[in-house]
Amino acid sequence: MAQSAIIAGVGMTDFGKFPERGLKSLASEAIVAALADAGLPPGDVEAAYMGNAAAALITGQAMIAGQVILRSLGIGRIPVVNVENACATSATAFQQAERMIACGQYDVVLAAGFEKLFHKDKARTFQVFMGAIDVEGIPQFLASLAKNEPVPGDSASGDKRSIFMDIYASAARRHMERYGTTARHFAMVSAKNAYHGSLNPHAQYRDVLSVDEVLAAPTVSPPLTLPMCAPIGDGAAAIVLVSEKKARAMGLKDGVRVRSSVLASGWEGSGLSDESVVEYASRKAYETAAIDPRDIDVVELHDATAPAEIICYEAMGIAKKGEGARLLEQGATQLGGRIPVNTSGGLLRKGHPVGATGAAQIVELCEQLRGRAGARQVEGARLAVAENGGGFLGADAAATVVTVLEATGQAR
Repeated sequence: MAQSAIIAGVGMTDFGKFPERGLKSLASEAIVAALADAGLPPGDVEAAYMGNAAAALITGQAMIAGQVILRSLGIGRIPVVNVENACATSATAFQQAERMIACGQYDVVLAAGFEKLFHKDKARTFQVFMGAIDVEGIPQFLASLAKNEPVPGDSASGDKRSIFMDIYASAARRHMERYGTTARHFAMVSAKNAYHGSLNPHAQYRDVLSVDEVLAAPTVSPPLTLPMCAPIGDGAAAIVLVSEKKARAMGLKDGVRVRSSVLASGWEGSGLSDESVVEYASRKAYETAAIDPRDIDVVELHDATAPAEIICYEAMGIAKKGEGARLLEQGATQLGGRIPVNTSGGLLRKGHPVGATGAAQIVELCEQLRGRAGARQVEGARLAVAENGGGFLGADAAATVVTVLEATGQAR
């Protein structure tokens, strides 16, 4: 019989550029914090799902990163699964850990995401992102992108910037053409998230930006300016999940219940559906959790660029198609609004160390649901949703995880 997984503890590092720190240092900090938050010793962990996307290219650590990190903490013998799934890496680790609890396999499971993405040779970092598309089709893919460039022949994809900035810029231009969305709307997302990030002590960037400042910043890939693009950085986040039986034995009063967590892969061109992978995963997550998007109190979503946030509003059912920008104009997605989005500052300001991003979203939402988010607290938050996507195939994300979380007790 399936049971709910309960989040008993969370932890994360600051996000930023930490050339002096290694994977073990970052991951250990987050894991130790999560175990302390749960009030459990390392020896209680029965299995671990360890997420990392870029270490093989950035640090040279491949294949056994999870075992290396856990060994440094004195955790061994347990099953350790190393997870890599583009920017959805640690959300996937979390989803797999949650499933193992739900099916009764374990009572205590660790899910963690950790990343060293910053490198003095930027080409090395950009190579990570080039690996998140079909590498055998790169020439054709670049040619396809070039057809939609505002200035033909001006592409620097994978050379001077991440190829994903051009992918998102192309999607932004299509949204503008179809629905009348403007660059100013995108700047409103960046300004909103900058304010939220200024309240988050873990955020990579904590300066407040105005809409005009965002618009006046250097252009990365039209219409994207620099503050509309998530920064490169390092960091780690960790989550301790327990079974309902274990939660009762612990006397856990403020655990966060996982109502659903859906992992899906993009399948553009299949002819099965016109739904994007975010639309599909959101629909399945809501159905499983038996909720309506109107029930949601707070959201963390994958704003790798500012336009992606608006597009996700619509794909997640928070707004109707073409009406995402209206939510910004109404102030609905800022703190104090009807449905605050990216209270952490999002990827744009909290940062985007890709292997840690999904787990960090869960950490933020747990803090919200437990009433521990400080100045960025959403009053009365009881139901939260995280959306984390990664990679690109055809015309869609390669992987997406949508998770629904619910507060179960009183805030600490």
